[in-house]
Amino acid sequence: MTDNSASAPITQDVVTIPRRLPEGARRNLVGLTREQLAAALIEAGTPERQVKMRTGQIWQWIYHWGVRDFAAMTNLGKDYRALLAERFEIALPEVVTRQVSVDGTRKYLLRIAGGHEVEMVYIPEENRGTLCISSQVGCTLTCSFCHTGTQKLVRNLTAAEIVGQVMLARDDLGEWPRPGAPKDETRLVSNIVLMGMGEPLYNFDNVRDAMKVVMDGEGLSLSRRRITLSTSGVVPEIARCATEIGCLLAVSFHATTDEVRDRLVPINRRWNIETLLAALRDYPRLSNSERITFEYVMLKGVNDSDEDARRLVRLIAGIPAKINLIPFNEWPGAPYERSDWERIEAFADIIYKAGYASPIRTPRGEDIMAACGQLKSATERARKSRAEIAAEAGLGG
Repeated sequence: MTDNSASAPITQDVVTIPRRLPEGARRNLVGLTREQLAAALIEAGTPERQVKMRTGQIWQWIYHWGVRDFAAMTNLGKDYRALLAERFEIALPEVVTRQVSVDGTRKYLLRIAGGHEVEMVYIPEENRGTLCISSQVGCTLTCSFCHTGTQKLVRNLTAAEIVGQVMLARDDLGEWPRPGAPKDETRLVSNIVLMGMGEPLYNFDNVRDAMKVVMDGEGLSLSRRRITLSTSGVVPEIARCATEIGCLLAVSFHATTDEVRDRLVPINRRWNIETLLAALRDYPRLSNSERITFEYVMLKGVNDSDEDARRLVRLIAGIPAKINLIPFNEWPGAPYERSDWERIEAFADIIYKAGYASPIRTPRGEDIMAACGQLKSATERARKSRAEIAAEAGLGG
């Protein structure tokens, strides 16, 4: 039997198995949609006629005020608070380490159920603060330029573990409002990008439910236009993302020929550039969003020629788009080098002259390995040799 694993398409092979809670264990309310929360309250004995009001009250305590203790929910009766405390909990991932870069970027290593770990990054800028959150432990995609992709996929995150990341960031930044204090409209976490560990569209249901919670106007209240989901190109889920989440979309594109993209982003062997672009053409209409962001990591001598830039412009013709050029963030054993700055600027100039915004992303948090493609659980950071990684990337000499 021949081994086709080297050229087989990289596809999802794990599901989120709901954890069977021990007898008598309390159910976590974090990450439940309003409908799920209402159903849980009814099951716990809340009278049907009260459930809408109770759902709204509890929702506001958890997601507007950031309260974790049922005893502090003072507009609920004492007996009802006792019932909630007996049946439920408000639980978030555990912060294992928190590092702050010289540029103010914060990187958090979080521990979730089962002892697994994921990373989350907060990037402060002059007019906004972007939180980069993870959707899976590890990643199934094995993109050859990405450090996260050298870590095997362990499992999908639950909706609670995704929403919990946003809540932990607000804890650390002291961003929850205080009762009685003047209303402050400035948001330290003003934008969310699903660009951390994992492929969000391979964990669709949990990501969708988590974003429903995050976008709800009576809680965390982030507009869908402030949320960007980054996919490597899981074509069947792109239309669902448009209609069921409606957030902005970014695509890890990185190459202008199938030959190069097959190597950089192996999912391309399953859904090639032509198939991906066909799905992307419909997205702005289906989601009522302005434009798609094409992410393009600049790899020296691999995808950074003038011809690549011209081909990229031809490929995306007719799609409302901006091109994010990402100088490659190197990591130990990486089989690629960052393109020279002059080369990146020449590439950007061709795209800009064709009528597309082509910002060059300033690398942030490199000193704490918090930049794009560098995230990886500390406990699973065992380095492969440069030769092993190069062989996996199809670069073996």
